[in-house]
Amino acid sequence: MSKDGFGRGRLGLVLLTILAALAGGAGPAAAADPREELHAAFDKAVKGKTVAWVPVWLGVLESEWTRVMKAHFDDYGIKMIVRDPNFKSDVQLQAVSTLINEHPDVLVVQNPTTTLLAREIKRAEEAGIYVVQVNMASNSLSDAYVGVDVPKVGRSLAHEIIQECGGGKGSGEVAIIEGEATAAYSLDMKNAAMAEFKTDPSIKVVSSQPANWDANKAGDITTTVLQQHPNLCAILGVWGPMTAGAAQAVKNAGKQGKVKIYVASDGQPADCDLLEQGLFTENLSYRADTQGEAIVNAVIALLQNHDKPGSKHIAYYTTNYWVKSKADRAYCFTVPKE
Repeated sequence: MSKDGFGRGRLGLVLLTILAALAGGAGPAAAADPREELHAAFDKAVKGKTVAWVPVWLGVLESEWTRVMKAHFDDYGIKMIVRDPNFKSDVQLQAVSTLINEHPDVLVVQNPTTTLLAREIKRAEEAGIYVVQVNMASNSLSDAYVGVDVPKVGRSLAHEIIQECGGGKGSGEVAIIEGEATAAYSLDMKNAAMAEFKTDPSIKVVSSQPANWDANKAGDITTTVLQQHPNLCAILGVWGPMTAGAAQAVKNAGKQGKVKIYVASDGQPADCDLLEQGLFTENLSYRADTQGEAIVNAVIALLQNHDKPGSKHIAYYTTNYWVKSKADRAYCFTVPKE
C-alpha cells in the first residue's frame, strides 16, 4: 500500500471512530423518559374525553359526588355533562337515551330501580360507551360498579341490632324502613338484614315497609308501627335522610333512647347531627366524598385500559365506618361553602 493510501485509510478509521462515539453518546440522551411517556399516554387517553352523569336527582349525596367528579375532571381536561331528572323516572330514562345518541366516552348512572335503565346500559356499551353504575345497581351489569357493598351493610346493621335487642335483652321487635322497594340498594340491604336476623330466634321483624326515600312517609310509617307495637326495640333504616322522619316520630312518641335507630348513611352532615342529638343510635357511613373519588378512579381506569365496553365488570366497593359518637364526626363529609 502506498503512503497516500495508508493515510486515507487511517483518516477514514478515525472518522468512523468519531461517528461511532457520537452515535453512542447520542443514544441515551435521545431515549424517551419513561415518566414522560407515562404522562403523555395518560393525557392522550383522558384529555378531551366526555363523561355524562345522570343521577336520580341532585340531592346532597348526588351533589357531593358531582362536586368531586367535576373538580377532578376539570383538572384532567375531561368535559362533564350533568342531567338532573329530579326524581322523575321517565325523565331520567329519556335523558340517558338521548345521551347515548350523543355518544359520550363514559356514561355514569344512578339507578332508581333494578330495571329502569337495564336496556339502556346494554345499548350504551354496544354503542362503544363505557358505563359506570353508582351505589344503586341495575339487573344489567356494566363496566364498573362504584358504591356500597349493600349486603355487607345490611348484615352489619342487623348484627348491631341483635346485640342490642336479641337474646332476651329487649323485646326483640324490629322494624325496617326501606327505600324504594325495587331499588337494588334497598332490596339487597333488607334481604341481607333479614337473613342475619334469622340467626337469632328472639328477633321478630314486625314491619318492613318502603318509604320511597321520603322522610315524611318514614315518619308516618313509624308512627303507625309504634302504635301497633309499643314495645318496639329498634328500627333499621336503609338511608339516613329518610330515616330522619322515623327518628322524629320516635321522639314525638316519647320513646327517644328507648327505640334504638340504626341507619346506613352516606355521610351527610345531618346524619352526624342527628346522632349527636341522640335521635340516631348508630350510623354506618360510606362517605359520599370518598365515593366520588372512586367514581373518578373508575372512569380514568376505563379510559386508559382501552378494553371493549361491556367486556369486563369491575367493582369498587366502599369502605364503611361506624359513627357512634361525636368523636366519629370525621366519617361525615363537610359540604363546602359556595
